[in-house]
Amino acid sequence: MTKRRASRTSSKRSPKRSLVVRLDEESKSILTRAAELRRISVSDYVREVTIKQARRDVRDAEEHIITLSPEAQLAFWTALNEPVQLTEAQKQLGKLMRGLS
Repeated sequence: MTKRRASRTSSKRSPKRSLVVRLDEESKSILTRAAELRRISVSDYVREVTIKQARRDVRDAEEHIITLSPEAQLAFWTALNEPVQLTEAQKQLGKLMRGLS
């Protein structure tokens, strides 16, 4: 009796699998344009950009890092930098907590 070997692919990479993503026309057009600017296919562009971003998102989540876009950073800084106007109820609570009521 001869033993059969499991068939192996010549490459050490795992087999590629398809992923179907449905996009509206505007999103598809933007992806197409971005791929053209890099002179690569839309599939290559999606692989290059989304995998890189997904790895960053996973790493940030594992390391408990909050990543903000430049616009969100500015909004966050502005919110922290602007003086807070306390409501009357907040002022009364502050006095109560300090024992000044």
